[in-house]
Amino acid sequence: MATLKEMKFLDSFKGKSLWSFFPPLFLTSYLLFSMVSISLSQLFLTLSFLFWIIMLIRDRQRFTFPAFFWPILAYVALSIVSVFFSVDMQASLKDSRELLLFLIVPIVYTSFRKDKAIDNANFALLASAGLAFFYSLYQLFFKISWPKERITGFMNNAMTQGGLLLLFCCLAFSMFLFSKTKIKYLWGAGFLVSLFALVLTQTRSAWIGLIIAACLILLLYKPKLLIIVPALLALFYFLSPQSIKNRAKSIFSLEDKSNQYRIEYLKAGFEIIKDYPLFGTGPDTVDKVFQDPEYGLSKRAKMNVHLHNNIIQTAAERGIPTLLSWLAIMAWIFFSFLKLLKNKNPALRPLAAAGLAALLALFTAGLFEYNFADSEITALFLYLITVPFALNRIQKKPSEN
Repeated sequence: MATLKEMKFLDSFKGKSLWSFFPPLFLTSYLLFSMVSISLSQLFLTLSFLFWIIMLIRDRQRFTFPAFFWPILAYVALSIVSVFFSVDMQASLKDSRELLLFLIVPIVYTSFRKDKAIDNANFALLASAGLAFFYSLYQLFFKISWPKERITGFMNNAMTQGGLLLLFCCLAFSMFLFSKTKIKYLWGAGFLVSLFALVLTQTRSAWIGLIIAACLILLLYKPKLLIIVPALLALFYFLSPQSIKNRAKSIFSLEDKSNQYRIEYLKAGFEIIKDYPLFGTGPDTVDKVFQDPEYGLSKRAKMNVHLHNNIIQTAAERGIPTLLSWLAIMAWIFFSFLKLLKNKNPALRPLAAAGLAALLALFTAGLFEYNFADSEITALFLYLITVPFALNRIQKKPSEN
């Protein structure tokens, strides 16, 4: 027979306590591996989804979400419609599985029950970034010939690594400036080493996104500090090795091959949108369509699989109505954060500033790269923009704490 102590332990996991324990646990596990292992991070995301469904059913919870999820639902619905008008329905159906990622928003919003659980989740992300940094150093010194080869971290792709580091830097910089606890210095260290790792990826779109994000965070923290940004950028430029200087200067050069390809993609994208204005070519089919000589892409440009721009790519493969819903998502999130920041809650400010910075960072970098299709980047982005609203929800219900 079970002892009295064992019975009390079992009773503590009855009802809500049992099923509500697992989703935040698996979300935290996802964040721990988000920058370390694609397969493990996907596994834990899947587990968080499954146990979230069980929690909703067993605990009879309502399906709730932040208000900005409404335009996301519209985007999902329109994306599904575009599948049925696709030039390759099979490819589009396969790609549409990625739409399930948007469930991260209600999962994060409803799964966390305590402030401490969110702190633990964010700390797991900090640990993941630390592991990614040390592996980047290993690559730098022992595995690749840098700068001819770019640092990719565990992701095996410099663009994905750069996008993840960009989003993490938004969180780390905001936590360092706005947090009132001693752990802020650990976040500051995390920001510096991740900034170094981001530079090593040579991902220019992420560099630009980080500059915009850092300026926003400084504006929210102490606007007068913005005056030092040009000086810091100049100092960083002159202290950098020549390879980084050349990479930075290439941002503004029309002689740079990748910039020339991006111009080709813009021109081809506009032509595809003209030909497929309502429903696009179908998710994950633009690269099949722009092989046609009429779109004027060079042989090298045709080897890529997207148009290097979130706006153009979304309109070309899903249609203009879907693009408008995507822009509505960005705008709704932006104004939701402005409203959240107005309440002057010091506990919310670090995460709210980080979420808004992540939004601007992703949008800015996405003008030069189709980062919204990268599931690893999208998943972390959805977490960062949702967790401030989850914390706000928790603090409005102190009885649950």
